[in-house]
Amino acid sequence: MDAETQQRNQQKAIEAGEMGRVLNITNPKEQQLQQSQQQQQQQLEQPQQSEKQAAAAGDVEEGATKRRHATSVLEASVHLFKGSVGAGLFAMGDCFKNGGLLGSTLLLPVIAVMCVHCERLLIKGSLVAVSKTPGATFYDYPDTVEKCFEYGPRPLRCMSRAMKLIVEMFLCVTQFGFCAIYFVFITENLYQVLQQNGVDISMSMVMLITLLPAMIPSLMTNLKYISPVSMVANFALLFGLIATLTIAFSEGPMPSITERNLFTGGTQLSLFFGTALFSYEGIALVLPLRNSMRDPEKFTNRFGVLNVTMVLITALFIFTGFVSYMRWGDDVAGSITLNLEVEEVMSQVVKIVAALGVFFGYPIQFFVMMKILWPPFKRSYNCAQKNPITIQVILRFFMVMLTFGVALVVPELSLFISLIGALCSTSLAFVIPVLIDFVIRAQEPKGLGTLVYLKNIAILIIALLGIVTGTYQSIVEIINKFV
Repeated sequence: MDAETQQRNQQKAIEAGEMGRVLNITNPKEQQLQQSQQQQQQQLEQPQQSEKQAAAAGDVEEGATKRRHATSVLEASVHLFKGSVGAGLFAMGDCFKNGGLLGSTLLLPVIAVMCVHCERLLIKGSLVAVSKTPGATFYDYPDTVEKCFEYGPRPLRCMSRAMKLIVEMFLCVTQFGFCAIYFVFITENLYQVLQQNGVDISMSMVMLITLLPAMIPSLMTNLKYISPVSMVANFALLFGLIATLTIAFSEGPMPSITERNLFTGGTQLSLFFGTALFSYEGIALVLPLRNSMRDPEKFTNRFGVLNVTMVLITALFIFTGFVSYMRWGDDVAGSITLNLEVEEVMSQVVKIVAALGVFFGYPIQFFVMMKILWPPFKRSYNCAQKNPITIQVILRFFMVMLTFGVALVVPELSLFISLIGALCSTSLAFVIPVLIDFVIRAQEPKGLGTLVYLKNIAILIIALLGIVTGTYQSIVEIINKFV
């Protein structure tokens, strides 16, 4: 009876299927023969599948590499130029006022050479970190610092996370400063134009008017909706610079060089250092740009992207600063557009176009700052993980209002530029790359020779002097403006 019951149950399973499967009942010999045939077929197909998978993996890797290294030498140069030339270019007149005609002309190339050298140290550190990390292809600035300390001498490994946070903080503060400076730049130029045309409103009200149009694009969370305005900003800034220098030359004979300071010292020299370092603001772009190139080696060649672009930028800075200081002397403003005669229609057009150029650049700088702030903020709060878009828009709104508030209380553009340059830009451009070089060379036998050691110490001393004196003097000058 039990045998008959089992047979009926087996037949039902065959007809209905168990868990959606059809069961085939075969005798043991036939089942063994079928299994043997299937195993032989799998062994024959396995090499072919492995070859196909390897070929597919190779295609994916090659495609990813091509997508990653898609930037040409010219494109990389343009991006580095755009990232390094901003509002600081219009402050070169004030920079030369603080450094003197001859002193600034000699010191700017020295600072440029130091910047390039430290950027090379940063690139070397990134390559070393990638080589020691299985599966890694690229590290940006904060991750490079973290990995270099993580693979460094044992006593320094515990500092890896802290060093990454410090770099992220300095990058964030620098971008925040750029955004606040942009507000001040826009407001001062528009205020002069409105006053000239009979619109009698306060500078604070002008800044409030610019807040709403600056906020709308800044609330967007996708860069593809923001990046098109970057090209407009570049053309506007270039037009503003060319037009300003043209007006400077057309105002009559230049004053005698004897009427200008050739050298300065003390307080003014510290302010010069901060403004100069602020103007070379592209170190955060170095690693992403190099990684995006078709031939990354061409970025750091003798006549590669980094060297050639920095020579052009430095020449532009020297020419702009020299002409501006020669024309307006000690009266040169934090932005040379403010020295133009506002009564002339052409000068008003230049001020408006330059303000628009900086205005269109604000969302890009703000996006970079939010890219640093948002990931740790999202990891720290559950509400940001549940409603990422809503919380990010709220955070963006808060940060726009914060940059507006800082710009509202800062009395003078040039002092703010010097403060950000002395405190943050100097640390990012000089101090951190030298520390990375020390950490890397400490792992190599005889890697830290006497010349290398003295060179790095000299850079650190210059950087620390610039940080201490520039930051102190900028804060003192800002306080004096309130008194």
